[in-house]
Amino acid sequence: MFKIEETLEEIKVLSKKIGKFLSSNFKKNKKIIEKSDRNLVTSIDTQAEEMIISFIKKRFPGHGILSEETPPLKGGDFTWIIDPLDGTHNFIRGIEIFGTSIALAYRGEIVLGVIYLPLQNQLYWALKDKGAYLNGVPIKVSGVKKLRQTSLSFDSSIRLKPRKMSQVLMRVAKECFNIRMLGSSVRVLSFIAQGVLDACIEFNDFAWDCAAGKIIIEEAGGKFTYLDGSCWKINKRGYVASNGLVHSQLIKLINEKKSNLD
Repeated sequence: MFKIEETLEEIKVLSKKIGKFLSSNFKKNKKIIEKSDRNLVTSIDTQAEEMIISFIKKRFPGHGILSEETPPLKGGDFTWIIDPLDGTHNFIRGIEIFGTSIALAYRGEIVLGVIYLPLQNQLYWALKDKGAYLNGVPIKVSGVKKLRQTSLSFDSSIRLKPRKMSQVLMRVAKECFNIRMLGSSVRVLSFIAQGVLDACIEFNDFAWDCAAGKIIIEEAGGKFTYLDGSCWKINKRGYVASNGLVHSQLIKLINEKKSNLD
């Protein structure tokens, strides 16, 4: 019988193991490859991914796996969604903002999420309907209700959709208090879950970038949807994540004059 609480403990241990591996290779020489979309991947990404996939295949045979650098492995009801090194470009540049994301979906619904930021030794986790935690302490989203008081993170990959994203950025910038671009989804989403940031807007993230962060934010009292406010699904790209209190306001801003954003 599958026991999700025991599984969570195993994933916590695995995440810290991967974090130790990332930390030990930070600011060291590494092989860097430019992918077709101009994103970069290092030998550390692929080695860390291999470590996670090997563990999952051995411990949970028959489960599906969705990961950034490896073709998807179809399974039954359960699918693991992993990003071994989120914030690769930061990692390459020596910026201390990166981490590991591991999530589990059951019939398409995220039921477990773990994020680990090794340089900060911050381990976030959540189970469906069990709350969200940072190093064992319960966390919750911020209580900010007005956009003019909102600290927001915006997608840093503007080059991929410059016209559309720039227009949204201009509208949001006029209404919010300030905007950050951190270059790591795990950092942004964990910050929202613990109330450091109030929201984020992402156009280009895949499921592996955000699946763990999604459930952690929701269990911390926040909200996570697609850019138009509809229900987020694993096969969709882009999302709005927030404390829930400013969510509808952001959705409205994003979708103003939508015909001009295509």
